[in-house]
Amino acid sequence: MPAPHDLTAVDLRNALASGELGAEEVTSHFLRRIEELNPALGAFLTPTPELALTEARAADTLRARGGTLPMLHGMPLAHKDLTDVAGVRTTMGSAALTPWVAEADAPLPAVLRRAGAISLGKTQVPEFGLSSYSENRVGPPARNPRDLRLSPGGSSGGSAAAVAAGLIPFAPGTDGGGSVRIPAAATGLVGLKPNRGRIPSGSGQQDLGQFVVAGPIARTAADAGLLLDAMVGEPNHRATSAAPSANPFLTAALRAEGSFRIGVSTRSPFESRLDISLDDEALQALDAGVAALTAAGHDLVETDLHYDERYPDAFEVVWTASLATAGLAPGREAELTELAATMRRRALSRSAADLVSAIDVLRTFETDTIRQYSAYDMILTPALGMTPRPVGWYTDAGADEDYARQCRYSPFTSMVNVCGLPAISIPVLDTQDGLPMGIQLIGRPGAEADLLAVAAQLGH
Repeated sequence: MPAPHDLTAVDLRNALASGELGAEEVTSHFLRRIEELNPALGAFLTPTPELALTEARAADTLRARGGTLPMLHGMPLAHKDLTDVAGVRTTMGSAALTPWVAEADAPLPAVLRRAGAISLGKTQVPEFGLSSYSENRVGPPARNPRDLRLSPGGSSGGSAAAVAAGLIPFAPGTDGGGSVRIPAAATGLVGLKPNRGRIPSGSGQQDLGQFVVAGPIARTAADAGLLLDAMVGEPNHRATSAAPSANPFLTAALRAEGSFRIGVSTRSPFESRLDISLDDEALQALDAGVAALTAAGHDLVETDLHYDERYPDAFEVVWTASLATAGLAPGREAELTELAATMRRRALSRSAADLVSAIDVLRTFETDTIRQYSAYDMILTPALGMTPRPVGWYTDAGADEDYARQCRYSPFTSMVNVCGLPAISIPVLDTQDGLPMGIQLIGRPGAEADLLAVAAQLGH
């Protein structure tokens, strides 16, 4: 049998369920890889080997007793250091906060623990999950396994780096403006942002803009479908949510069925404020995506999309609003990164009327954009506007340029969060330098299964 890190997550799950591999054996294998490879990668901020091995032994005991095994029995994964895991410190990626050790799991880690998954620790994130790169003042930056000089993106950058390097088979991420899809694209993985309301514990209905949803980062569509099935596997008590799927998402990926009308676009809502110039590699990836999708039997058509020119200003206001309520002790502002400090000052200076006006713009944007997208089954864009960026590239020119560079790097992702739609990042080519480039497919409301099916059709 191949080494555990060479197996797909689905194959590893099956080997654990059958007893061909033991949970302690698998956990120990991945912990050894973390110990060996993480110092260069910076993917894990806080590995938790003792806790993981204790849980793995309990999983093996459950299997030995003949108990019913949960969906992710013995499967290793890791959580971003933006969420509480029982017995593990939380930093939020910020040196301006005093870390705390959580007494209980946050909802998403609790769901995955009940599903049998074993957390190997906390992964690196940007401060407060604010940016599309995973660098902070708490620990070493996360680095891209394809080239350690480059960033894996963010905010789920540490998690994506860990999956791409084989430190874990898959990982849950969170996506408020592209934070699953961006690092997946930068590291050659599949990253799925679910529909708003799809995952009860990461629903996109708790933050002010209703942007942030939890989603899987994986090497294949089937692996992403397996993790998504576990993430949705809990009672949903929300009044508004995505309709339950008729079939498991893993099944949709394995069947890989469907033929769709797909609109192709390189328009970005940031064009009204920034020069959005796409790298040749981004355009090559789009062309490769068009060719692959056409070969798979889909109908690719050009679009004439238009976006509200007020979007960039409104998005920045709502995206950074939560910084105004960050629980900083007096005098700790000086320990913030320049980006967080600048955005916090602006957030504190805005009135309630400013915030209401921005939200109103985004709700109008959501309605108008979904109306335009409804002429197609899916919308195809480049996943990123540029090749993966060097570590330190964002932070060498001040906060405003930092933010502008993020928008130019990922000009097609945040609009999907504002609209609450599902979207998937799929790798389609490697550049001459061996860097991954991908495409993004944006689905109709609740169409995650279709997105996974198409990703599988493209060989992922």
